[in-house]
Amino acid sequence: MYALGMSNVGVAEARKNLASVIERAQREPVVIARRGRAQAVVVSPEHFDAMREALEEIEDARAFDEAMEEEGENLPWEQAKVDLGWE
Repeated sequence: MYALGMSNVGVAEARKNLASVIERAQREPVVIARRGRAQAVVVSPEHFDAMREALEEIEDARAFDEAMEEEGENLPWEQAKVDLGWE
């Protein structure tokens, strides 16, 4: 995974040196900017997958919290597994 560094490169430089931008992205995220404003971020596939998994975990935790706040009867885990045919 990455350290907390991040590098910046202009669009023109990224276009001319795409291979080196991709290589650098294996070590740290690379922000591609136009007129000083970020247009894209290049990251390694491993970092992208880790970010996606972290986001899914956050979404799952949020959905769990919302479900626990709903009114109604909560089903014990052991009974839920039986009802789902997992046991």
